[in-house]
Amino acid sequence: MNPNYMKQIRTALIIFGLLVVIMGLSPFVQVGSGERGVVTRFGAVQDKVLGEGLHFRIPVMEKVIKIDVKTQKVEVDAPSFSKDLQNVDTTIALNFHLDPTMVHRLWQELGAEYESRIIAPAIQESVKATTAKFTAADLVAERAKVKDEITHSLVDRLKTRYILVDDFSIVNFDFSDAYEHAVEEKQVAQQQALKAENDLRRIQIEADQRVAQAKGEAEAIRIQSAALKENQDLIKLEAVKKWNGILPQYVMGNSIPLIELPKSNP
Repeated sequence: MNPNYMKQIRTALIIFGLLVVIMGLSPFVQVGSGERGVVTRFGAVQDKVLGEGLHFRIPVMEKVIKIDVKTQKVEVDAPSFSKDLQNVDTTIALNFHLDPTMVHRLWQELGAEYESRIIAPAIQESVKATTAKFTAADLVAERAKVKDEITHSLVDRLKTRYILVDDFSIVNFDFSDAYEHAVEEKQVAQQQALKAENDLRRIQIEADQRVAQAKGEAEAIRIQSAALKENQDLIKLEAVKKWNGILPQYVMGNSIPLIELPKSNP
């Protein structure tokens, strides 16, 4: 067999073997959309972050950890107390994303458990600190203000740990059954008091109307009586208007018919 041919075969086998080893060691890594790559060298986090795309790494020595930097959502229950010492169970929804330029520091300081180690405690502490400033009734009436205060507190707490707040909402305020029952009774009492007040106002108005009507009627009678006294002919005129044209068949005692018939000329 030709020695040159054998040499070419050995060279090809060596190259093939190297390719297999290289591919097996995975020297290239692809960072996907919405991800960043944290590079570790023999376990030590390096001061660089890989963006989206294909990157080379030193096999064996370097490892690339892919971290999601897209917006994520978490819901946390945060029990607390109001200013008037009412139990408040608050459900919080938080949208956040990791600072893409600082994921290597986040991984170095917190690792993969940043949600349970940082986010959940930050939410609970922010809720407790804020709800303690408001009474239970104010937590409901001033919900927007409560939300703003919790949001500002969360932003300040999380940004120091390379976590950025996108949106925050209060899903629910839940109070104790005893408090909710007391609130319901108070609302019923207020409604009844308002109804009684409206009824009293209506009765007073109706009474004032009756008094005004009676005064008007009395004044009309007085004016009419005075007019009749001053003008006897008006009395006769009124009687004529009401007369049906039939003379009475008899009169009693000394009574005289009210209407005087005109006398005929002789």
